[in-house]
Amino acid sequence: MTSTRPRVAIAGMSIESSTFSPHRSGWEAFTLRRGDELVAHYPFLADGAPLRDAAGWTGVLHARSLPGGAVPADVYESVRDEIVATLRAQQAEHGPYDGVLLDIHGAMTVVGRDDAEADLAAAVRAAVGPGTLISTTTDLHGNVPRELAEVSDLITCYRMAPHEDVWETRERAAGNLLSRLRSGGAPKKAWLQVPVLLPGEKTSTRIEPAASIYADVARVAELPGVVDAALWVGYAWADEPSCRAVVVVTGDDEELIVREAERLGRRYWDARDEFAFVAPAAPYEECVATALASEQRPYFLSDSGDNPTAGGAGDVTWTLARLLAEPAFAATSEASSRTAIYASLPDAAAAREVAKAWAEHGAGAEVDVEAGARVDDGPHGPVRLRGVVEHVSEGDPDAGIVTVVRVGGLRVILTERRKPYHLESDFTSIGLDPRGTDVVVVKIGYLEPDLYDMAADWMLMLTPGGVDQDLLRLGHHRLTDPTHPFHEFESEPNLTPTLL
Repeated sequence: MTSTRPRVAIAGMSIESSTFSPHRSGWEAFTLRRGDELVAHYPFLADGAPLRDAAGWTGVLHARSLPGGAVPADVYESVRDEIVATLRAQQAEHGPYDGVLLDIHGAMTVVGRDDAEADLAAAVRAAVGPGTLISTTTDLHGNVPRELAEVSDLITCYRMAPHEDVWETRERAAGNLLSRLRSGGAPKKAWLQVPVLLPGEKTSTRIEPAASIYADVARVAELPGVVDAALWVGYAWADEPSCRAVVVVTGDDEELIVREAERLGRRYWDARDEFAFVAPAAPYEECVATALASEQRPYFLSDSGDNPTAGGAGDVTWTLARLLAEPAFAATSEASSRTAIYASLPDAAAAREVAKAWAEHGAGAEVDVEAGARVDDGPHGPVRLRGVVEHVSEGDPDAGIVTVVRVGGLRVILTERRKPYHLESDFTSIGLDPRGTDVVVVKIGYLEPDLYDMAADWMLMLTPGGVDQDLLRLGHHRLTDPTHPFHEFESEPNLTPTLL
């Protein structure tokens, strides 16, 4: 507890890492923030905001990346070691920190290491000592091994999927930390692993049963004697023993938090077979045929197996190769008026080649380039784009060079680096009109809010890649046995929480 304005450090490392993708998330993948830049990154810590004035905030180091493949060990260890060294140096100069806001994802995989975020949290704990409260904020698609829960005095995650409550969750973690620093200190935690591992596209809070279950999580969090309640669905595209659902209820009433954690865990377990895809889901052929037959425009299709915001490499060409061969989109077809957008394909060399053609010949330049499958060529090799350049721009903070190549009625967004296309402005800013297009194919799982509002209708395509929705064909072999739906259960699991 502290009677003066507490000193709180902010640190962390955040990425969602598929172990089934050959992609590696090196330094180029991460945005590093330190000092005042890191503090200013949090909207609830803006000048004049109540939380900003309630504590002295110090930005240590935060490394954030778009989801991708596993992180090389040297990259992770460099980030961890800088966080630890900075914390130690700052405390040596200014005295111990009262609290740490540890901002992580929960699904980071580091090459050669399990439970990297538990290792990071333990290193932070060793640096600040047992008297400093650590409040950990995570994604609900993260994993919470016991070691991470033990090291964290407070731990929480999002309650919405899609994640419309990202900043609300981080603010809650910060607010809970300051509240416990004022009075109460470290609470108790009831921690329970639930032996279920499902993809986010089957656990969206837009539909049942997740909608009601997460409403119940929020209700439990408001009970007297409870500080916070959280339910993680786990990360389905990593093959580690801790990948499974977890419930943590935090508070001072031990009997209550244990009871409520067990009730939430049992409710999730009992609903395990009720979870279904958030939209009609089918293989490529059925999805495209349905979209073309529909009168709804625009019709969105999720190329879900290579979703870069779930950890896909982003350059899998399996779906694009089939779209390029679709008669409905071919320039010589009787149905050449049918239009489609494909968002997107990263290939640095190909994007530069298209940009060069644009610079030399202007709009309408003809190109013939091979692109894609430079990182993940498992499902399909590079594709040949023979078409007309309609747009080139440079300097996109995520994608770098952005080009649009029209092949018949299909417009392919070809970029220098991976970029998710989640906003209508992502399309309109490069001269595309998604609302006036017949079919829009996006590398995503469930549609983010802007796309969801724009889509007249949509389907989830079950396509191959590092984040394949068909979990059983990925080849997990290190999950804790038994875990639903990977193993058979000989008896009901023990759903008794552990009091930490």
